[in-house]
Amino acid sequence: MKTVAKLRFTMPLIALTLVAASAAWAHSFPEQESPAAGETVVTPPNQVTIKYDAPIEKLFDSLRVLDAAGQDKAAGAPQVSDDGHELSVPIHDLGPGQYTVQWRVVCIDTHHTKGSYTFTVK
Repeated sequence: MKTVAKLRFTMPLIALTLVAASAAWAHSFPEQESPAAGETVVTPPNQVTIKYDAPIEKLFDSLRVLDAAGQDKAAGAPQVSDDGHELSVPIHDLGPGQYTVQWRVVCIDTHHTKGSYTFTVK
């Protein structure tokens, strides 16, 4: 009888754990940025690239590079790599200062993620 009671309690916990784990797998998060978060670069980059841990939708992405005044320095539309794991955008000539990268993507299973980070041009 005790075994049945334990199963009644344990099975819902196992199911809840599996659901939570599958929900965590359903989002795309950055694995690597270029320039990296918090990095100080001497040579201004000509593009910003973010590599994600899962494929992203090509139609619903956003990648902005903002200067201290809030001006977007993108020199074109963001592009998604053929394998769907990288989002990049060309950027205008950057002068010295701190820049904020804002990104928003939709995973191929329709889950949204967004975030931001900064880098500095010396």
